[in-house]
Amino acid sequence: MKVFVTGVGGQLGHDLINELTKRNIECVGSDIAPVYSGIMDGSAAESAPYVSLDITDRESVLKVIKQVSPDAVIHCAAWTAVDAAEDEENRDKVKKINVTGTENIADACKENGAKILYLSTDYVFDGQGEKPWDPDCKDFAPLNVYGQSKLDGELAVSGKCDNFFIVRIAWVFGLNGKNFIKTMLSLSENHDELRVVCDQIGTPTYTYDLSRLLVDMILTDKYGYYHATNEGGYISWADFAEEIMKQAGKKTKITPVTTAEYGKSKAARPFNSRLDKSKLVKNGFEPLPDWKDALRRYLEELKNI
Repeated sequence: MKVFVTGVGGQLGHDLINELTKRNIECVGSDIAPVYSGIMDGSAAESAPYVSLDITDRESVLKVIKQVSPDAVIHCAAWTAVDAAEDEENRDKVKKINVTGTENIADACKENGAKILYLSTDYVFDGQGEKPWDPDCKDFAPLNVYGQSKLDGELAVSGKCDNFFIVRIAWVFGLNGKNFIKTMLSLSENHDELRVVCDQIGTPTYTYDLSRLLVDMILTDKYGYYHATNEGGYISWADFAEEIMKQAGKKTKITPVTTAEYGKSKAARPFNSRLDKSKLVKNGFEPLPDWKDALRRYLEELKNI
């Protein structure tokens, strides 16, 4: 098995290269930077082969994937700045990266007979109600530009490839990049109190744990749509923030507020990000650990950076 991973400069791509290397699975990482630009932690992400690749350049994508000749491609590269995606000057760029880039990767996979695993998001749904979203639900209604671009990426993969996995995740955190936990910890240094929304409900996803699942998945032919976040039930962002402060030993008070009270952001956020993950177990995959345990392990890892 040989696996090509896009977006290794991001949180998930970094951990995927480490996980693949740990299992002695041949892998090649790529991102747009001329050289690997992620955290330098002495991990496999710095030792695995790296290829600079602009996924929006169709000819380069077809050429590189043909040369690498992978059995599978895990496509993590994406525009993920949700609010910035709403800006008029960024919209074409978002579409070019998340849609055209994904179309290029999908075409290359089809041309070379490679499996594709595409990372998507809870943002493809409208976030209404309280019922967890089923992975095979087709009631798509993205609330923002980012969500629409990821849905269009999903449709490109499912429309072009037969052997595909589409895995939706939410509330992602990892060592290699920005995330909610790092933001909360940083703000706690200068604030005695933080207002955090309490009416947006979901579950966090630790990229270290997710990478294990995705490698398990790519080694099979159990194709289709999946949802993957850590276990431990559904919580609000305020619940998450409170647990972060508790585990980090911070005294900053978390004050729960509604989305309306917090103030409007550029991009509308879904209230219901509950993802039904039962399909994982039905297909023989091991669920991710409890999110509180994931947070504990993550905070320990942050100390070592």
